[in-house]
Amino acid sequence: MRILLTNDDGVLAPGIRAAAAALKEIGDVTVCAPDREQSGTGTAVSLQSPLRLTEVEPIVPGVPSWRVEGTPCDAAIVALEVLMRDKVDLLVAGINAGANLGEDVLVSGTVGAALQGYFRGVPSLAFSVTALADIHWEPAAQLLKQLATALSNEGLSTVLPRDVADRPLLLNVNLPNLPAHEIKGVEITRLGKRAYADVVKEGHDGRRQWYWVMRDKPVWELVEGTDIWAIRHNQVSITPLHTDLTYDKFPPSLVPIAKVLFEGLQKAKQAEKSS
Repeated sequence: MRILLTNDDGVLAPGIRAAAAALKEIGDVTVCAPDREQSGTGTAVSLQSPLRLTEVEPIVPGVPSWRVEGTPCDAAIVALEVLMRDKVDLLVAGINAGANLGEDVLVSGTVGAALQGYFRGVPSLAFSVTALADIHWEPAAQLLKQLATALSNEGLSTVLPRDVADRPLLLNVNLPNLPAHEIKGVEITRLGKRAYADVVKEGHDGRRQWYWVMRDKPVWELVEGTDIWAIRHNQVSITPLHTDLTYDKFPPSLVPIAKVLFEGLQKAKQAEKSS
């Protein structure tokens, strides 16, 4: 099993080291990750500048390791297109320090990196522990190894509907920051609502004004069946994701707007012809 391992916390982060040690036991692992912490970069790709790819000392003995001067998506793309041009069986992004729950997945560098595998038909996992300090890495590493093993031997295909099993999986996994014996279960969930009130801190460096966008205390919406609910009840949350963001329940009142807009374009077209 050929596994690409990346993250958004940087190639030297303890989470990616724990993941590499666990995955090494079941497959051929290559690490390619940003050279520094890149949380919150979402799906950003560096299109305006070249990327530097440098091999570094293996973060775990026997695991080839590379750092990229770019975003998590950059690291995943370069690895998939350059380092591992042959078949990749699984992409893992993590293990991330901090939660990726609810709407946070839209700005998560961890999920952004996993999306790059999903786009290319590679089963992809975004793995996070919902804490920033004193993190219990071992339960996440063991769960990651178990889930990767299930994917490698196609164990999931025996329980999934064929129209789902035949598609690449994109799973967002979050663990409560607890020792294994205190985790109450594993739940398949949907995204909850976890909103922030972004605030802007202002300052002056003696020459110029600066602004720092900061996140205030999150507002949690506790609804049973969501990833937030699972974490708050000391359970592991596994949320299947996909990329169709179309809102299929939009108000019918929007339909006439399309007609009005098209009529406006037609009038503009006629005005161009007559000028």
